[in-house]
Amino acid sequence: MRISGFTFCRNADKLYYPIKQSILSILPIVDEFIINIGDCDDDDKTLEVVSNINSPKIKIIQSKWDLDKYPNGTENAHQTDIAKSACSGDWLFYLQADEVVHEKYLENIIKRCEELIDNDEIEGLLFDYIHFYGDYWHYQNGHGWYKKEIRIIRNDPDIHSWESAQSFRRIPNFDGLHYRQQKDTYKLKVAKVDAKIYHYGWVRPPQLMQKKKIALDTIHKGVNNLTKDENQHIETFSYGPLGGLPIFKETHPAVMNEWIKKFNWQDQLNYSKKADNLYKKPSKRHRILTKIEKLLFNNKISIGEFKNYKLIKT
Repeated sequence: MRISGFTFCRNADKLYYPIKQSILSILPIVDEFIINIGDCDDDDKTLEVVSNINSPKIKIIQSKWDLDKYPNGTENAHQTDIAKSACSGDWLFYLQADEVVHEKYLENIIKRCEELIDNDEIEGLLFDYIHFYGDYWHYQNGHGWYKKEIRIIRNDPDIHSWESAQSFRRIPNFDGLHYRQQKDTYKLKVAKVDAKIYHYGWVRPPQLMQKKKIALDTIHKGVNNLTKDENQHIETFSYGPLGGLPIFKETHPAVMNEWIKKFNWQDQLNYSKKADNLYKKPSKRHRILTKIEKLLFNNKISIGEFKNYKLIKT
C-alpha cells in the first residue's frame, strides 16, 4: 500500500500559510508528497520554503493560474486536480496549505488505510475538523463551520476536486472545466477515521488576514468585481469578539510549535464579548441555530449542513 500526499498553493509564504508545517505533518506516513505551486508574486518565497524542506519525497510542480477560464473559485479545484493527477499512491492524502495533522493521529490514519485498502466500496476517508480563529487558543464550532470533510481519496481518475476545492466528487467523463457542475456527479462513499484536521486558515496577523481575504475574493469574484466588495479598502481584518469562543486546551501539532512562537498580534485582538464597529455580526438565525446545536448536539452536528459525502459504517 502506497500513500501520496498532495496540495496546491500560490503566494503561501507572503499570505502567512503554514505550508511547510502542513507538509511536514504527514510527510512521515506518505511515500511521496506532490505540491503544485502556482505563479507566485515576485516577493513571495513559497518555492524556496518548500524546497528547503529538502526531502526526496517532495515533488514540486509549477503551474499558471487562469481565473478567466476557471472562475468562481474553480481554479482552486483545477489546481488541486493538477497535483492529484501526479500522484502514484493507492490512497491520496489531500491537505490544503493551512491544514495540519497532529502526530498523535498518524498511526490511526495508517491503520485505517490498511483496513480499508481492499474494501472497494469505500472511496475516501472522512476527518473531523477544528477551526482555529484569531489566535491559536480560540476556535469556531458554531453553525456554518463545517465539522467534517473528505481528505483521503482513492487514486481514481474519475474522482475530482469539486467546486472551490473544499471536497471531492466522482465525475465520470469530466470535461476538465466545469468544477461546479452537479448533474452526473456523485458523492463519495466514505468511512470515518479517528483523526482531526487542524485548520489554521483564520489565524494570521489582521493585516495579512485582510490580504488573504482579498486574494480569495479575487479567486471567487474576479478582479473586476472587487470594487463592489466593501471590505477591499479596509486594511485590517476584524476578527470580532473572541471572548465568547471556546478555548483550546490541548496541544498543537509539534510541527507548529515554532510557527506559533511568532504570534505577536495579541494587542490587535478583541478578547471581550463586545463587537467593534468593523465586525459584521452573524445573523439572528445563525446565532439561534448555534445555541440549539450547542444545547442538543454539543456543536458536533450542524443543523441543515450540506454533506458532500455518503458515510458508510465500517
